[in-house]
Amino acid sequence: MIRALLDRLPDQEIGSHLLADEGEVVIDLVRHHNIVFWRPIAEGIGMLVLWMLAVIGPIELGWLFIVAGLGLGAHALYLTLRERRDLFVITNMRVFRATGVFSVRIATMPITRILDITVEKPLLGRILGYGHFIFESAAQAQGLRHIRFIGDPDARDLTIQRVVQQSGLRGRTMQQRLMDGN
Repeated sequence: MIRALLDRLPDQEIGSHLLADEGEVVIDLVRHHNIVFWRPIAEGIGMLVLWMLAVIGPIELGWLFIVAGLGLGAHALYLTLRERRDLFVITNMRVFRATGVFSVRIATMPITRILDITVEKPLLGRILGYGHFIFESAAQAQGLRHIRFIGDPDARDLTIQRVVQQSGLRGRTMQQRLMDGN
């Protein structure tokens, strides 16, 4: 039910950021793991509790509970939109991240600049199926250094490694060399 509600929220427009004339295509579009929605859900429950207090609590403070509940609900909606609109995109040419609710920020790293990817999987992440990426590149000060709460991080790491390999940026594999007879 929650997933159906989240699917109705507006998404980032990824197509306008692709280099379609150059043949860039999306390989994987990655959203945050559902664990990031624990806080908005908790705030939504808090909003309902405040509204119940407005009904069954002291009548003089009813307005305060209603206003506090509205504020908490608005903050929960903002957090939900912020997490929903934070996308990590893997294309055949680059990786980029689109974030923002009211304004959009795009951080891009060409596949050629990726030197190393560290995948961190905390204990809870191993149980629930999420992890964090740390990208190492020649330019360390960039917006793609830490990508947190990625679902199925091992598969996403393999996808990036496969794109890097197919782009010819790494040496030929041992199997390719053996097939060529070299």
